[in-house]
Amino acid sequence: MEQPISQEIIKGRGAQINPANRFLTLSYTSENQEAIDEFTPANPATVYIEDDAKSIVNKVDSPDVGMLYSMNPYQGCEHGCVYCYTRNSFEYWGWSAGIDFESKIVVKKNAPELLRKFLMNPKWVPVPISLSGNTDCYQPAEKKFQLTRKILEVCLEFNQPVGIITKNAGILRDADLLQKLAAKNLVSVLVSITSLDETLRRAMEPRTTTALQRLRVIKELSQRGVRMGVMLGPMIPGLNEQEMPQIMKMASEAGAQFSAYTFIRLNGAIKLIFHDWLYKSFPDKADKVWHLIEQGHGGRVNDSRFGVRMRGEGVMADLVNHQYKQYSKKYGLNHERWELDSTRFFRPGAQGVLF
Repeated sequence: MEQPISQEIIKGRGAQINPANRFLTLSYTSENQEAIDEFTPANPATVYIEDDAKSIVNKVDSPDVGMLYSMNPYQGCEHGCVYCYTRNSFEYWGWSAGIDFESKIVVKKNAPELLRKFLMNPKWVPVPISLSGNTDCYQPAEKKFQLTRKILEVCLEFNQPVGIITKNAGILRDADLLQKLAAKNLVSVLVSITSLDETLRRAMEPRTTTALQRLRVIKELSQRGVRMGVMLGPMIPGLNEQEMPQIMKMASEAGAQFSAYTFIRLNGAIKLIFHDWLYKSFPDKADKVWHLIEQGHGGRVNDSRFGVRMRGEGVMADLVNHQYKQYSKKYGLNHERWELDSTRFFRPGAQGVLF
């Protein structure tokens, strides 16, 4: 790929471009009439688009993502993580995977009612459902709409087990509900921490909370009895993979009991978005990082094969995997088999067994 012309960074956004939607034959673009290279589009304000969704629980067919079902009260994510694999799904809504993804947030305002309807179906055989399998359920929109909180209230009412992954300290607003769910072994939380370096975090995940705040989330919720884990993903060679041991150490000391990680892969439009961001944000090391990512995927930056795509292959990917296993053992992460309790599930109003 050719290196893009240097431009001023759009502050507060991860993606610096809006690549064309692959499903649309026509697209619109803004151009500077004076043809000045330094022309930069305005930083768009975030807009919330309320939607009456048809469903909320989705079956996950991918065998290597660690979940069977997921639910996402929001589409698009204001966190703006430049590497986010979910960006591609935004093209199905008719928008770009770039700046559109982090500035146009679809709010499924009927999500709690849809979940209740889903759980009342007698065909549902209870297994854990993951919140944020797609976009972060505690992104800034949650403070306004509180859909995640209402979803957790439904889960508590039904004793439906739920797993959560987030990188937002806003989850602490629901500490009361999470503590009640944890008392019944109905919830676990993965907190995503990709870097302890604030310069990198602000560039790569511009509208997320700091790593120290995320560690505080692990500590405070673990003290309330919530089983907490740390998600190290993605690990990007040359940018953050060297931070893995320290992140795992600090997460363990804060109370994390399990962990997970992914090796970066740049599928679809994310390849263009990440490449553009990398060369604008870190021009001195961009070539090295890009080639290391290629080394982790057989000369490409993406591999769609199940079982390989999340871990990569080759020397660099093997080094990251070895490091992960070594420090998981050292810091007592993933040392026991454990799962959420699906046996408590019941449907309110349904006739139960008295004795």
